[in-house]
Amino acid sequence: MISRKRTTPEVREKVTIMCHALQHGGPDDEGIYMDENNGLVFGHRRLSIIDLSSNGHQPMSDAAARVWITFNGEIYNYLELKETLIASGAKFYSNSDTEVIIQAYLFWGMASFSKLRGIFAFGLYDIQKQLTYLVRDSSGVKPLYYMVRDGELSFASEVRALKKAGLATESDKSWQVRFLAFGHIPEPYTTQKDVYSLPKGEFLCWNHKKNSYEIHSYHVATAKTIINVAEQAKELIRNVLGKAVSRQLVADAPIGVFLSGGTDSSIITLLANQHRHTQLKTISIYFDEKAYDESQYQNLILAEIQGEKFSHLVKQNDFEEFIPQIIEDMDMPTTDGINTWFISRYAHQDGLKAVLSGVGADELFGGYPSFNRIKFLKKLKRLPRLSFSAAKLFTSDKYRKISFLAYDHPLADYLLLRGHYPPLDIAEILDMDLSEVEAILFDNKAIPKISKFDEEDAAWFETNLYMQNQLLRDTDVMGMSHALEVRVPFLDEDFKRLVENIRLDIRFDEVQPKKLLIDSFNDVLPEAVWKRSKMGFTFPLQQWMKDHEQISDPNYYQGKKAKQIIKDFKTSTMHWSKAFALYQIQRYA
Repeated sequence: MISRKRTTPEVREKVTIMCHALQHGGPDDEGIYMDENNGLVFGHRRLSIIDLSSNGHQPMSDAAARVWITFNGEIYNYLELKETLIASGAKFYSNSDTEVIIQAYLFWGMASFSKLRGIFAFGLYDIQKQLTYLVRDSSGVKPLYYMVRDGELSFASEVRALKKAGLATESDKSWQVRFLAFGHIPEPYTTQKDVYSLPKGEFLCWNHKKNSYEIHSYHVATAKTIINVAEQAKELIRNVLGKAVSRQLVADAPIGVFLSGGTDSSIITLLANQHRHTQLKTISIYFDEKAYDESQYQNLILAEIQGEKFSHLVKQNDFEEFIPQIIEDMDMPTTDGINTWFISRYAHQDGLKAVLSGVGADELFGGYPSFNRIKFLKKLKRLPRLSFSAAKLFTSDKYRKISFLAYDHPLADYLLLRGHYPPLDIAEILDMDLSEVEAILFDNKAIPKISKFDEEDAAWFETNLYMQNQLLRDTDVMGMSHALEVRVPFLDEDFKRLVENIRLDIRFDEVQPKKLLIDSFNDVLPEAVWKRSKMGFTFPLQQWMKDHEQISDPNYYQGKKAKQIIKDFKTSTMHWSKAFALYQIQRYA
């Protein structure tokens, strides 16, 4: 926190409260740094993964105390950067990746941000230049929430920290509208007024002399070298993904892999087994409900690897017991993340501090139905927009979503593919004017207008909206609720750049989702794993929520519309996530 209006002890008290609010994600150590001249206080809760000694204590500075940092995440290329910096004259006093960020900044300034390969969110204070930087990784894996009000800057890894410190005290009245439409709260918005998510690949620079800030991208555009030969693409995918997995296995604390039994986690597990110097630990979940049980596919992979293999049965009564805690750990409402909460809980119980996950492959290689559906969307868009307005009157839940096409906004196109409730339903649930709902949903001018409606556009939607706002946020917050860092090799900066340079007709296949990825590893990946229908990391939540006494009770809900929706949920195929969204709205009311 930075404030010249409060006394330094008062600012320290606020930061200490925020640290305590985030203790679950950093149980190993706590640190505070203060600069009374600028009213600046950095706080840190540590999850020790690299350099477990006290040398890794944060906030950390260089030997001359010119720069201070509080850093969350991992820098995977820190050893390479360290070698370069030592050759340039830098001196190191720890084996931590945190110190590498400091020295990189001292040698290269803001240009250092784009040299980092990893998952990170950090605050860095340059005493000489009187500047503080907030920096977030290029994929937005690590969250960074900030609040500027009355000349003060506050920031934290979770919104709850700002709330508990009495800084973010006012709710953003629009969050419920966005949540009912998206199933999550899309960046940069949060549940709290004036609290925003720093965009991925960007940095906020706070000028202490002027008491003002600017936000800039640190992304360095590079010329595309299109890969036109399929065999070359496959070879590069094998090599670059293998390198990403290898460097993401670097840890001084126990590390493992999430193995669901699907294609993506299986590839990561097999690669991790090849590159791990010690035996690999795997964490898997299975169910009594056979339609959701993937243990037979998990076992195919487990038979190929060495190491400890942890497998956990999750039952309906586990869901019933832990759902209040899961909602508490969400930090902000979401209709996803239950699966990650459970597997993170078990990973923590099994002694792990970090795991590798398969998140990101579907978005890069066309693993979702939206990659084909978007072409039908293009055909529908040729019809007059007004013709879709009548769809809001349909009784069928599936067809009412077509009313999104009445709006000339790219978010409406996305919400047709991925959305939960259309605007009229939201207005009725929240007792608002339809025009007010529309203004909130389609106020974002930063979303680029798509025109081709091809796989590349679908990849943009899935990467920047669904994965960014839901999968990555939920994965991080649910993992950290159990003091577990989740790493995502498919989102390695070098690997992403490689895949995005592959010619579209090679990268995507209309018949077989993720064909290029599967073909790249067909010598090690069992056919039974990739040949089955896509399932995803899915729980039997449709039945579990229908059997949940409170979620499925219409009388628990306020408002005629909400009651009717829950009645329909109990007797129809309406997806469980829509009922769960209403349940959370009710709990937050």
